[in-house]
Amino acid sequence: MTAATPPVIQITGLHKSFGALEVLKGVDLTARAGDVVSLIGSSGSGKSTLLRCANLLEDSQQGDIIFEGDPIRWKGDGHNRRPADGEQVRKIRTNLSMVFQSFNLWSHLTILQNVMEAPVTVLGEDRAEVEDRARALLDKVGIGAKCEAWPSELSGGQQQRAAIARALCMQPRALLFDEPTSALDPELEQEVIRVIRGLAEEGRTMILVTHDMRMARDLSSHTIFLHLGKVEEEGPPAQLFGDAQSARLRTFLSHSDAA
Repeated sequence: MTAATPPVIQITGLHKSFGALEVLKGVDLTARAGDVVSLIGSSGSGKSTLLRCANLLEDSQQGDIIFEGDPIRWKGDGHNRRPADGEQVRKIRTNLSMVFQSFNLWSHLTILQNVMEAPVTVLGEDRAEVEDRARALLDKVGIGAKCEAWPSELSGGQQQRAAIARALCMQPRALLFDEPTSALDPELEQEVIRVIRGLAEEGRTMILVTHDMRMARDLSSHTIFLHLGKVEEEGPPAQLFGDAQSARLRTFLSHSDAA
């Protein structure tokens, strides 16, 4: 990769409001190929909203979102601002695959069918090729034997690993994780962390919203601390967790599981 290679995703000056409530107040974020960027901060700091704006699940009111050097084109402004190019939206959503806190598996489909659904129906890929890839990914996350099971038959940790396999099956340029372990008990949480750690070791590009400070510290190449919709401090995790400059960050970490 050359120095001129654009970031996978770059966000500059992003503002997002829900009515009169301003949630993001000019946030910047850059994730280059192979980066693992963790977003940390208290509830209500804007972490999940930033992630949803990144892949256009939420419309922002101001700022730029640039995917591999291609800026999102907008029409309208303020609360009337919307993406102008539907094909561009489809491209960014399929290349920034989201893994949600609540798994979001389709209950009427088997685990294998869940993983296959989007590549077949959205991307129009060959079903046989997608099935081979889906089975391999389910093996990769450790639940290959559960291909024909229904989501309700799996533990929470197994469902989240299926959701990760589903995201990977789209062959995205980056993975977006929104609190992937917060709905799990500690034992099941470790199953999912092992999978995410393996993806980081492979050099996958990831943006990770997490309440788990140990995961943010150990897996990230860059950490961003959001406070009240602004970037309060950012940098390598060793700097933020070992020598925080912000008093707000020091207070936050003193109450977290990284203390």
